Amino acid sequence: MAKKKGDKKDEKKEKGTRKKDLSSLGDLAPVLTQAARSLRTALSHQLADAGLYAGQDGVILLLSDEPGLTPGQLAQRLAVKAPTMTRTIGRMEAQGFVERKADGADGRLIKVFLTETGQKSVQAIQSAIAESGAAAIRGFSDKEVRTLVKLLKALDRNLNGVPVEEDED
Repeated sequence: MAKKKGDKKDEKKEKGTRKKDLSSLGDLAPVLTQAARSLRTALSHQLADAGLYAGQDGVILLLSDEPGLTPGQLAQRLAVKAPTMTRTIGRMEAQGFVERKADGADGRLIKVFLTETGQKSVQAIQSAIAESGAAAIRGFSDKEVRTLVKLLKALDRNLNGVPVEEDED
């Protein structure tokens, strides 16, 4: 039976029901995970041209904004385990991107700083992020990109148990 033009209320009701249809939600995690992996892979290929490995970009960008963080602070802010960060810093130090220095006030405390090479790599990282991001949204309208970003931020808040502010909608 064909729908009448006056049945918009019923269409909206159906759309609301579809939103909560659990069978379609089963696709969410695998699709989102694959998209994140694909974006990270594209970014990793871009970073490799600058001599960087996956994960090192986050360390460099963080140290660019906040020089002199401890390995523990870096690990916490990048949501990785301390031993992983220690290995990452060691590798980056060997590559010449960072250097460790004892804190002036407390010699037992080690802080991490970008070297000149590390500082020069910031632009390459930003370019790699921009290029892989542009590839990911190729064919999307500006409105679609804004909506996607808004939805992904909301999804992240939901998964981290952060309450939604009324003004954010």
